[in-house]
Amino acid sequence: MTLSRQDYRTLIRTQRNQLTQEEQKRSAESLATHFLTLPEIKQAQDIALYLPADGEIDTSIIIDQLRHLNKNIYLPVIHPFSSGHLLFLRYDLTTAMVHNRYHIPEPKLEKDKIIPVAQLDIICTPLVAFDKHGHRLGMGGGYYDRTLEPWFHYQSGPKPIGLAHACQEVEQLPVEAWDVPLPKIITAKQIWDWE
Repeated sequence: MTLSRQDYRTLIRTQRNQLTQEEQKRSAESLATHFLTLPEIKQAQDIALYLPADGEIDTSIIIDQLRHLNKNIYLPVIHPFSSGHLLFLRYDLTTAMVHNRYHIPEPKLEKDKIIPVAQLDIICTPLVAFDKHGHRLGMGGGYYDRTLEPWFHYQSGPKPIGLAHACQEVEQLPVEAWDVPLPKIITAKQIWDWE
C-alpha cells in the first residue's frame, strides 16, 4: 500500500512525538556532533536554523556551539506581506521573540535584522519525513520549497541542509513538481549526502 503525503505526515509526526525526552536529547547531541564536522559549516559565517516544534530535533545545542564559534545565526520569520514566503532575521541572546500563526517562536520583525536569503551561506530546514533520494516532506505550507527554489534551479544562494531524527526516514516519498530535494540531510545516526 502506498501512503499519501498526508498519511506520511501523520505517521512520522506520531513517531517523532513518541520519542522520550532522553531520546530527543541524545539525538540532538549526536546530530550536533555530525553537523559541526561538516566542511561547509566550518567555512560558513551566516547560517539559518529554526527553533523546534512538534517533536522536531532540538537545534539549541547547534545554536549554542555556533555562537561560540562566532557564527551569525538567523531564524525564519513568516513574511508579513508576501504569502507563503519566509524572511530570515538575525538571532542572538537579546532577540525579542513572538509566536507566529503556527504558535512557533520567531524573532520580532525588525527591518535592520533581516538578511537577504542570497547572502546566507547555509539554510538548515526542518522536515517531517525524508527518503533515500533526498526528497523532503514538510508540513505542507511550501515555505522552504519557495525559499530554496533559486538554489534548486540555478545552484545559487545558500546551501540547504535538512535536520531530522533517524525515525523520519522512509523508503520513498510521493514527490510533487514543486518539491526541492536536499543535497544533504543529517540525523543522529548518519550524514546523508547526495552531492
